[in-house]
Amino acid sequence: MFRSVTKAFSSSVKSAYFSTVNKKALKNVDKVCFFSSKRYDIEGFNKINNKADSANKLSFNFHPEELNNRTAALVPDDIGTVCAFVNDKLDESTLNALNEKGVKLIALRCAGFNNVDLKVADELGLKVVRVPAYSPYAVAEHAMALLLTLNRRIHKAYNRTKEGNFALDGLLGFDIHGKTIGIIGGGKIGQCFASICKGFGVELLYHDVQKVPEMEAFGAKKTDLEILFQESDVVSLHCPLTPETKYIVSQESLELMKPHAIIINTGRGGLLETKACVSALKHRRLGGLAIDVYEQEESLFFEDRSDEILTHDDLARLLTFPNVIVTGHQAFFTAEALSAICSTTINNILEFKNTGACENEVTLPK
Repeated sequence: MFRSVTKAFSSSVKSAYFSTVNKKALKNVDKVCFFSSKRYDIEGFNKINNKADSANKLSFNFHPEELNNRTAALVPDDIGTVCAFVNDKLDESTLNALNEKGVKLIALRCAGFNNVDLKVADELGLKVVRVPAYSPYAVAEHAMALLLTLNRRIHKAYNRTKEGNFALDGLLGFDIHGKTIGIIGGGKIGQCFASICKGFGVELLYHDVQKVPEMEAFGAKKTDLEILFQESDVVSLHCPLTPETKYIVSQESLELMKPHAIIINTGRGGLLETKACVSALKHRRLGGLAIDVYEQEESLFFEDRSDEILTHDDLARLLTFPNVIVTGHQAFFTAEALSAICSTTINNILEFKNTGACENEVTLPK
């Protein structure tokens, strides 16, 4: 009984301390400044926010500009939270600028956080939260859509038939059934992709830093990268971008692969060394490439560039190959995923506002 009373007293003291100290420090966290915001962001966040009661309603300030050390000046002085997306640049200079503005919370409306300097954020006392999972099915299904489209040349057939050309020359694909598919990354998206692949009757290999029982439940065999690259007819990337995984697809790994093999990347652009892939495609040492992400996409994607000269030579070269498909970071883009992103982001902000902590906080690895 003494323990329970002591625990209750301790809890009440802790609660009182938070209410008198932390809540003052977290003033204006419910005022949120969005960057890289599109029409669907504005509609999605407002739709959920408008349904909230007055105690849980947030105040939004939307900007279409990408966040960097210059655009940080757009943050009003009374804003406590900044909501950022995948290509916003949260480096040292940007974080310092936000800190000077009085920002307390960085709410990422995405799963990846490689664009945030976590060390600097920690030193400044800036908290970073993210959306660890929204719809892994969306990304996994897009990865399979890219594979099927590239393999069966559906993009070429579509353009041909629109012009009345029904010839089959140049449209030859291969049966996916019986082939070996290698998955790099055994997280939720990798698991969903493995589940989809299983229905095609393939052999599955996967590589992850640890054994993943869910992957093995689909019949996937854990292996090292060298064997995965050597034996796979298709390699699909579903791992986060870290210093260890940067350019996991490089000239060295490409040289291990079968010349007819296909690479799918719906993860992060930096997982794949673009120049090495261009060279492999040019010398016919790679069967095909389908990417939804690009290592220099932050200055290109999510905008209409159709009237501009494409100055990215590597991307321009990729677009000339008939066995390459590029989509503009749309793998996540489903109604279900957007709804989950909006809901989780709002809940992250409210949880931090009310408790000073959040289960989806991103911290430096110990």
